[in-house]
Amino acid sequence: MAAPPLSHPSIPAPGGRSPWSFRMSGQSLAGAAPLGDAPSRFRLFPRRLGAARRFVAPVVLVLLWQLAAQAGLVSTRLLASPAAIATAAWQLIASGELAYHLAVSLRRVAIGLAIALGFAVPLGLLAGLSRLGEDLVDATLQMLRALPFLALVPLLILWLGIGEATKIALVALGAAFPIYLTLFGGIRGVDPKLLEAGRVFGLSRAGLIRHIVLPGALPQALVGLRYALGTAWLSLVVGEQINATAGIGYLVMDAREFLRTDIILVGLLVYALLGLGADQLVRFIEKAALAWRPSVLGER
Repeated sequence: MAAPPLSHPSIPAPGGRSPWSFRMSGQSLAGAAPLGDAPSRFRLFPRRLGAARRFVAPVVLVLLWQLAAQAGLVSTRLLASPAAIATAAWQLIASGELAYHLAVSLRRVAIGLAIALGFAVPLGLLAGLSRLGEDLVDATLQMLRALPFLALVPLLILWLGIGEATKIALVALGAAFPIYLTLFGGIRGVDPKLLEAGRVFGLSRAGLIRHIVLPGALPQALVGLRYALGTAWLSLVVGEQINATAGIGYLVMDAREFLRTDIILVGLLVYALLGLGADQLVRFIEKAALAWRPSVLGER
C-alpha cells in the first residue's frame, strides 16, 4: 500500500487546513513583543523606570569622582570634589547670590534670543519663499556666518562699548544663524508632491504657504531653535567675561581669581542645567506643535 503524500507546510491539504499551518489571530499579534525587544526579566533597567534610566551613568560617574577625591587620586585643589561643589552651591543659594547672577544671565539670553528671532525668522522666510529674496540676503548672511562671531568682539566693543549691549549682541549673533539656516532649509526641503497636491485642491500661493510650506518647515525650524539656544549660552559665557559685574560668567571669573574650583564648577553646572532645561522646553513645544507627526505619536 502506497504511503499518503506529504502536505507542504505552505499548501493546505484538500478539504481543510494543513497540519503545519499556524493560526494568527489579532489578539496574538497585538500581544506579541516588538522585534528586538528583550523580555523584561532580561532587561538591565526595566522600562517602568522611564527617564530615571538616563541618570544612572551620571550618578555612577559622580560617585567614582567622589571616591577618587577621598582617596587622594584627584587633587581637590585643582578639581573640587562633588561634596565640596554641593556645599558651595548650597552657600550660594542660601545667600541669594546664585539667584541674582542667574536672573541677570537669563535676562541677557532672553533679550538676545528675541533679537535673533526677530532678525532671522523674517530673513529666513524671505529667502526661503522667494528666489529674489534668496539672491538679496542669502549670500551676505552666508559670508557673515563663515566669520567666527567671537572674533567680532573687538569691533562690538568699539561700536557698543563694554556694557550690556555688547553681551546681548553676542548672544543675538550666536543664535541668529542657526535659526535662519534651518528655517531656510526647512522651507526649501518641503516635498514638491505636497505642493502639487495643494494646487490640485485649489490652494492659492498664500494657502500653500500657510497649510503646506510652513507646517512642513516647522520641524527643522524647531531643531534650529534648539541649536540656537545652545549657541546662545556659549556666547553668553564669552560675553560675561567682558567687564561684567553680574551674571554666571562673572561669578565663574571672580572665582577663578581666588582659585575656587568649587564655585567654578557650580557655575559650569548651572550653564549645563540651563542648556538642558532650554532643550527640554523646545522638546515640549515640538510635542505640542508636531502632534500630527507619526514619529511623535509613536514615542514611548
